[in-house]
Amino acid sequence: MLQITRAADLAMVGANGGGWVAPLGTPGPTALGTPPSPWTGLGAISDDGLKYGIDEDHKEFTPWGVTSAFRTQITKSVRTFGLTMWETNSPIVKSLMFRLPVADLTPGADGVSKFAESASPSPDRRSWFFLVADGDSMEGFYVPSGEITDRSDVTYKSEDMAGYDIKVTAYPDAANNTVYHLFTTKAPVTPPATSTPKS
Repeated sequence: MLQITRAADLAMVGANGGGWVAPLGTPGPTALGTPPSPWTGLGAISDDGLKYGIDEDHKEFTPWGVTSAFRTQITKSVRTFGLTMWETNSPIVKSLMFRLPVADLTPGADGVSKFAESASPSPDRRSWFFLVADGDSMEGFYVPSGEITDRSDVTYKSEDMAGYDIKVTAYPDAANNTVYHLFTTKAPVTPPATSTPKS
C-alpha cells in the first residue's frame, strides 16, 4: 500500500508578516525577526499580504526534423514583491510612494508637511526586507537593491481603506543576486522502518 508522509509543520500559511526599507547598500538581516536600525518598518500592510512575483521568459531551440525543443535558454528572469501599504500618513510610506527623502517631509511650525510631485522623477533604489510568519515558521526575503516600479491608483472613499499599492522590482547586486532567502527549517521526517515478517 502507498504510504505518503505529510508534515503540516512544513507547510506555510502567510498568517502575518511585515516589510522594512533601508538606504541602498544596507546589509541584510542575519536572523529572522524585526531587523534593527537603520531598517524602518512599513507599518500595516493590507490583508492581501505579500505577493512574490517570478517573471521569466525562455527561448526554445528545436532541431530540424524534431517536434519538441531539445534545449531552452532563459532570456529574462525578474523578481518582484507586491503589497499595499495602509499607513499612508507615515513619513517612510509617503517617502517611498513619492520618491522623496524622509527629511523632506518634516512638518513646519504649523504642523503641516508639504511637498510637490516632480514631472521628472529620479530613480529611487533602496534595500528592502520582507518577512512572512506562520507561528514559529518564518521566511524572509532580503532585496539589496530594489525600486518601486509600479504604483496603482489611490482611491479615497468612505467604505475603503486608502492604500498605496506598489510593486518592488529586485535588481542584481555586485554578486549578481537579486533576492536572498532566509527561512526556518526542520529536519525531514524519516518514516519508521518496516520489518519483514519471518517465515
